Amino acid sequence: MKLKLNIWRQEDANAKGGFETYDLDGIHGDMSFLEMLDILNNELVEKNVEPVEFDHDCREGICGMCSLQINGEPHGPDKGITTCQLHMRRFKDGDTITIEPFRAKAFPVIRDLVVDRSSFDRIQHAGGYISVNTSGNTQDANSIPVEKENADLAFNAATCIGCGACVAACKNASAMLFTSAKVSQYALLPQGEIEATERVLNMVHQMDNEGFGNCTNTGACELECPKGISLENIARMNREYLSASFKG
Repeated sequence: MKLKLNIWRQEDANAKGGFETYDLDGIHGDMSFLEMLDILNNELVEKNVEPVEFDHDCREGICGMCSLQINGEPHGPDKGITTCQLHMRRFKDGDTITIEPFRAKAFPVIRDLVVDRSSFDRIQHAGGYISVNTSGNTQDANSIPVEKENADLAFNAATCIGCGACVAACKNASAMLFTSAKVSQYALLPQGEIEATERVLNMVHQMDNEGFGNCTNTGACELECPKGISLENIARMNREYLSASFKG
């Protein structure tokens, strides 16, 4: 398979980036998208050209690091997968593929296709945890009954891998789906009720401080999410936030 790749190259966040075009041959349909980029980089190194930098780690659709905008879509044309799970059989011989980093003010470019998503970490640190007092005779968490429906919803919210596809898909670069998933996974459990008010206020405040846009409920985030995180989480977070604001 022969391909033409238009890849965004950028020295750092302050540099002016641009697209560079590379021709690639010998690509098989069973290769993953990241394997294809590995082959490109091997060729570039042999030509003494700086390889294209991109993020990856597990290559199993778990870590969320391999976040790329492929032909205008976060993680490419397949649904419910990350970039590392995308295979080249989704493309045709002679195709032109445009590859960019996720675009958002809160995701500054580090280099080429790598962006800084530490804003997600700061949102999580602001309240995405449950503190436990272990002094004395602490109750075993497994002894606290949880309704199955709430347990399932909390588990589904917790499957969010923080890849940032929701932000990249949103016309406003909103992080509401990510933040609401992290709020929901605790808000639905009795163990998370103690800090519920403080959690939602702190996490939403941090999200706003990071420079993410507002949600206009178009649903592009849910559509492009590789884990299928539901928009219902945003509605739940809005209710939690409204209730916490009155309590405050």
